[in-house]
Amino acid sequence: MSDFARVFLKAKEENEVAQGFPWVFDNEIAFVKSKNGENESWVSSPLNECTVPDGSGVEVYTKAGGFLGTGIINRTSKITIRMIGRDHADQIFADTASFWEKRIRNAVSIRGLHYSDSDSYRLVFAEADFIPGFIAERYCDVDNHVYIVVQFLSLSCDVFRDDIIAAIKKICKPYGIYERSDASVRQKEGLEEKAGWIGVARDTVITIVENDIKLTVDIANGQKTGYFLDQKDNRKVVGSLCHGKRVLDAFTHTGAFGLNAAKAGAKEVISVDISPEAVEMVNKNIQNNNVASVMHSECADVFELLKRYEADGEKFDVIILDPPAFTKSAAMIKKAYGGYKEINLRAMRLLQEGGLLVTCSCSYFFDANTFYSMLMHAAKDSHKSVQILEKRGAGPDHPVLLGYPKSEYLKCAIARVL
Repeated sequence: MSDFARVFLKAKEENEVAQGFPWVFDNEIAFVKSKNGENESWVSSPLNECTVPDGSGVEVYTKAGGFLGTGIINRTSKITIRMIGRDHADQIFADTASFWEKRIRNAVSIRGLHYSDSDSYRLVFAEADFIPGFIAERYCDVDNHVYIVVQFLSLSCDVFRDDIIAAIKKICKPYGIYERSDASVRQKEGLEEKAGWIGVARDTVITIVENDIKLTVDIANGQKTGYFLDQKDNRKVVGSLCHGKRVLDAFTHTGAFGLNAAKAGAKEVISVDISPEAVEMVNKNIQNNNVASVMHSECADVFELLKRYEADGEKFDVIILDPPAFTKSAAMIKKAYGGYKEINLRAMRLLQEGGLLVTCSCSYFFDANTFYSMLMHAAKDSHKSVQILEKRGAGPDHPVLLGYPKSEYLKCAIARVL
């Protein structure tokens, strides 16, 4: 019998975990059974009285005693256990270095099916790649140097950071590894935010090539890990629809959607962002790709700009809306709905007859049903008819784990507005 503590769930709380959901919340736990340090006897206690140290491996069981898998406990977090495997804990912890190396190697091999050595892509997608709370982005610069940007967002991966970093170094042989564990979610895990080079320091501003477009990426100061790789394939598809068109690229961040449109032969591209730093980056990317004759940036609040364009009678052939997540919790869905609806409604009014609206949401909480319902009501209130030509999501470097709907977070609709 394993010496690892055993966590028993309440009745019927095992269903989602058995189907692949990788989290156990505090209110789903009935009791914890662990060894008493003094006499080695097994003791059962409620979660708030158990003495199992946070960051320890535990085995998870149904109320009836059926084994579900092994996870890492953290009573500081509402997500008390993050599952790391279906094997028993003694098997996993016998050689954690080999265990995590296998996980990294599997993630790398999946990307190898779709991407070349010169591509930039998400290398590890947290729970969807069976490494809860861990994100790794692979950036390949114009000199073919490979940078890995890592985020340890939960205690469940942070306790294995040495094993995970060692595996990345061994398998990926990166030119540099930069840590962006500076997200506020770490505070909920009882962890301090941190950022910086792991090992040799390199330049934090690099240039990558995506869809034959040069893009400047600031891995230290850019949002999240410096750049949003999940829209790569969508940007290429959208660009192909923009030849000879007047294009508005709203919430542009680095200008990537607009650059794809410009490179594909758009007549005019206006890329807008509220952040002066983002607009400065857009301007660099415009110059790097020699598209200044057709593309320019504007620093503005998109909500206010859409109102002004409508008042001025502006018209576009293609409008791209790729906003940041308007909600990061279920409690904010109603407010987010209003924000999404307003920008989509105004964009529909600004389009020429038969124009294309490319509209996105990267919030998991704003699910697909809610997203397409919002579009329907925006169309109704703008007195437009809308045809959805294509429903898209993130690229193959963002696998979707069955049983874990949070991994299918990105919605990207290509629509014709009449």
